[in-house]
Amino acid sequence: MIRNVVVGRLRPGVPRDEIDRALAAIVALEPAGCLTVDAGVDAGLRAGNWSFAITGDFADEAAYRRYDHDVEHNRVREEMFALICEEIVRVQFQVAA
Repeated sequence: MIRNVVVGRLRPGVPRDEIDRALAAIVALEPAGCLTVDAGVDAGLRAGNWSFAITGDFADEAAYRRYDHDVEHNRVREEMFALICEEIVRVQFQVAA
């Protein structure tokens, strides 16, 4: 299984409803081979945290790569997240099943 972790920092002044819409759009995607997707805004429990996180578990590397190249996924990235984020970082790693 491959776990994808995405963490983003919002641009100053982004309204909460904009990030909520973007996160909901990512969670609503249903790519083949995707086992779970979770997303949320930082709870503010520690100073210096980034604004939001998205985690997704994929059956295997091929499933992750299909998701990464998916047209709708990339539309959401370009039309929503690119407009509201200063920075986004990602990591994918193997998780024992």
